[in-house]
Amino acid sequence: MSIPTFIIRNALRNRRRAALCILSVAVSLFLLVILLVTLRELTLPLEDVGAALRIVARSRISIAVLLPARQRAIIEGIPGVEAVSPFSWFGGKYKNEELTTFGQFAMDPKLLRPIFGEAKMPAEQYAAFEADQTACVVGKVTADKYGLKIGDRIVLDSTIYPCSIELKIAGVYSGTIDDRNVLFHHKYLDEAAGTGGLVGMWWVKARSVEDMAPVTAAINRAFANTSAEVRAETERAFQLSFVSMWGNIKILIGSICTVVVFTLMLVTVSTMGMAIRERFQELAILKALGFRRRELFACILAESFGLAMAGALLGVGGALLLFTNVSISKLTQGIFLVFEVTPRIMGTAALVAAVLGIVASIAPAVAVAKTSVVEGLRTLD
Repeated sequence: MSIPTFIIRNALRNRRRAALCILSVAVSLFLLVILLVTLRELTLPLEDVGAALRIVARSRISIAVLLPARQRAIIEGIPGVEAVSPFSWFGGKYKNEELTTFGQFAMDPKLLRPIFGEAKMPAEQYAAFEADQTACVVGKVTADKYGLKIGDRIVLDSTIYPCSIELKIAGVYSGTIDDRNVLFHHKYLDEAAGTGGLVGMWWVKARSVEDMAPVTAAINRAFANTSAEVRAETERAFQLSFVSMWGNIKILIGSICTVVVFTLMLVTVSTMGMAIRERFQELAILKALGFRRRELFACILAESFGLAMAGALLGVGGALLLFTNVSISKLTQGIFLVFEVTPRIMGTAALVAAVLGIVASIAPAVAVAKTSVVEGLRTLD
């Protein structure tokens, strides 16, 4: 019998215990991967291809503070600016849902293609959207979820503005990272809410990447020391600042991950402890035959490490298989768009399993090292 065969047979001697140990590690690491992927989704929002040329200008005081519409002409006059559109969040509820999973934004319909070029729709749908003030375009994810089609009407009750609006679907767009939103005419919002002359924020398209920094700085300077100061930043920076409003989400998920890892450590240490205590007599015989302490430790380490990594393979592989073949957008009703198990997350989970496998072998190995041959032979199974 070779040493590897000896180690494998010892690891699988009590097959029920070995299976439970592997499953415990697998389930724990599966949960750990889900938590890490969720944290990544919340703290690192996805970015469109065209985001590299887009700038968001909002009130420096708060995102809830509206800006005067007269700022548009000033921004349009800044060198390097290609297009400027008002962009106001409506905050509507659809069909009295407690949680509406799609956003609704009012904008200049003629600037949908220039600013959000990755949104793909037939030309006739773009034309219909621009021609009708009560028209809107809907993301494909939302259209599929609610069974909406061109020509349907939807009613949204705002939680921000003192009004409700009825919109006619003129088009269904796709091709963006977030194909969930509803976009409609800002002029319609002005008339329905009676807030003409005010906008939520400005969405700006720069002519080139080289223009991004100068345009951003120029927008901030243009309204400095005025009653409506703005904070202009890249779309990516805006997304990350918006994520920060979630509060200490990293601490919360990090705490849960710590509990999962600690529980997993207790399971693996306990399993290896029981497995080695049952074999004290055999280990004592190996000592009597001339096996040195480091050789016995290597056998125990290999057994513990092997069980932990088998669980890691099952847990991480299961998570990867799940998120590769299942639409998270449909599973979460559009709350999350994509769950990606990155190589870094897989590496983190594998590292946790490896460390636990090593830690779980230390106590049994020390106990074996301290036990003499005579004491080991006296130990009852």
